[in-house]
Amino acid sequence: MSHFLAVGIGGCLGSIARYWLSGAVQRYSASDGFPFGTLAVNVLGCLLLGWVIGLVEYRQLFGPNVRLFLTIGVLGGFTTFSTFGYETFALMRDNQLLLALANVAGNVVTGVVAVTAGWFLAKLV
Repeated sequence: MSHFLAVGIGGCLGSIARYWLSGAVQRYSASDGFPFGTLAVNVLGCLLLGWVIGLVEYRQLFGPNVRLFLTIGVLGGFTTFSTFGYETFALMRDNQLLLALANVAGNVVTGVVAVTAGWFLAKLV
């Protein structure tokens, strides 16, 4: 049960942080529609996930519950893009370049196609 609480509480905090930061960046950017808030959240989430995973791998910091709280909870609630970024990095680090490219293409292309399909399906209902 403690794993679920760590992820749930972390996810709540990460979602609140995403809402606040994305909105703040978007309000203060000189954008004519470009989603700078989302970009800021995604890049910061990737940076933070890389940092946390690096601390775990190189310095053996954080026990299992803290890792779950920070990675899947806080950063997962903040942005799942950080997980996508890390998984792609891990494939490249392990010399799985074709799999890394397939992961990028699969997530980005099929993600946009799925959003488009969902949008059209909503028009039918």
